[in-house]
Amino acid sequence: MKEQTKNLKPYYYEKCPVIRALEILGGKWRLAIIWELSHYDSMRYNELKRHLCGITNIMLTRSLQALEQHGLISRKELCQIPPHVEYAITDKCKSLLPALEIINEWGKSKDTCLSCNEGNL
Repeated sequence: MKEQTKNLKPYYYEKCPVIRALEILGGKWRLAIIWELSHYDSMRYNELKRHLCGITNIMLTRSLQALEQHGLISRKELCQIPPHVEYAITDKCKSLLPALEIINEWGKSKDTCLSCNEGNL
């Protein structure tokens, strides 16, 4: 049975690009990070953290590392005094922005607003 389970992941990765994409973009914060970074040329860590209300340092760090590992954001260390790091989206990530625009518009619609559906939760 364990042999079959091992073989399922490659099958789904091969046959379902949606699952592959969700493995990369999934999670509460990754799309929000990309969305925020897309509005700026680059952002420092603390500046990005201020824009993402509720994210912890650990979650921001892990999400940035994962997005960088997948080539969706770049991390640039600037050797200034004081030294700092800036993050920016990559060209690869820019191809996702039209999809995020659609999600943004969908999120603005009245039908998706939970607070607009009083008592219908």
